[in-house]
Amino acid sequence: MARTAVSGRLGDRLRWRVGTLVERRPETPAARTLVLDVPGWPGHLPGQHVDVRLTAEDGYSTQRSYSLASASDTGRIELTVQRVQDGEVSPYLADDWAVGDAVELRGPVGGWFVWRADQKEPVLLVAGGSGIVPLMAMIRTRRAVGSRVPFRLVYSLRTPEDLMYAQELRRGDPGLDTAYVYTRSAPDGLRRPPGRLGIQDLAAAGWPAEFEPAVYVCGPTGFVEHAADLLVDLGHDPGRIRTERFGPSGG
Repeated sequence: MARTAVSGRLGDRLRWRVGTLVERRPETPAARTLVLDVPGWPGHLPGQHVDVRLTAEDGYSTQRSYSLASASDTGRIELTVQRVQDGEVSPYLADDWAVGDAVELRGPVGGWFVWRADQKEPVLLVAGGSGIVPLMAMIRTRRAVGSRVPFRLVYSLRTPEDLMYAQELRRGDPGLDTAYVYTRSAPDGLRRPPGRLGIQDLAAAGWPAEFEPAVYVCGPTGFVEHAADLLVDLGHDPGRIRTERFGPSGG
């Protein structure tokens, strides 16, 4: 798909469209992948997100941003939504939204935190929790276009039950290496004890700084800042580290 088709005109991307839920899949006890049919969807780049708007019968409206999990050229879009305790939107999307129901979407949004298939440098992906979602779009797009650019993924999560896309990641892709960092409890037999992502984890599972990889870090604000600091301490150029964060002080 040509870049112009994937990116779309600005006005086209900023208008609201109606998407219909056609499939829902469990990812973890708290997360669901939602597959939507969106007529007129202009295409997207891996790493972009959409705005989702819900409107109640009394006219009250609210919106949230969700990263796209699907590859660029699938024809349908996928969002993976993790239920947030006491959240206003995510519990409805994760638990109550039914196949056939419609929702308003605007996008794709974002042009900095994206991977393009014509990039040649190795890629390091660092995910914290549900920060895996836009990075999974990059992994899937790499596979879809047959890219041979080597990818390394460092995925930090609390427990084995929090692992998203478990079967897909365990199946693996040629040229994709994945390392897991468990922070609260780990699978039996894992040599690394549970604990926060450390500099040794990134040194062992990431690319050396002299390889000048493109680095993408996504997760809660505190995780992203911590991981980015570790990468700089390892010698990575801050200008090559792209971050996407969520939480009280993040997007």
